[in-house]
Amino acid sequence: MTTRSDDVLIALRRIQQRTDQASKKLAQTVGLTPSQLMVLQYLQERGEISAGDIASLTQLKHATITALIDKMVARNFVSRRKCDEDRRRVWLKLEPAGEAIIRSAPNLLQDIFVGRFEKLPEWQQASLVAALEQVASILDAENIDAAPVLHAGEINEG
Repeated sequence: MTTRSDDVLIALRRIQQRTDQASKKLAQTVGLTPSQLMVLQYLQERGEISAGDIASLTQLKHATITALIDKMVARNFVSRRKCDEDRRRVWLKLEPAGEAIIRSAPNLLQDIFVGRFEKLPEWQQASLVAALEQVASILDAENIDAAPVLHAGEINEG
């Protein structure tokens, strides 16, 4: 007979395994991390925007965005240019190769999650948030800085 704590740990492990599967599928299909694909999608939606705006939208650190963009520039998915008025600001633009990779990529796991989560009644959404925040607290993880990206491995891998 399992205890409720076992049931919770099993559910957490399933979530972890599903996240790992989705990240591996994305990497195998198009050679991107979920963070990279999310950045490409933001660029597709918004056109040319600053690296700082991307960091704010994704809730990723500027250093993470810089490393991630370096990799995508090297693959010709994104181009960047310095702002004429403020040389510290960098503008990013999606290139045709980036557009093509977005079209061939599978759906991000967080997009699937958001679609299904938003269909739940408000009370159920609030209950899930409260329960997961409590689990994070039990695991001493409530103060860990995290972005809303379901990604296996280190978030700063880019």
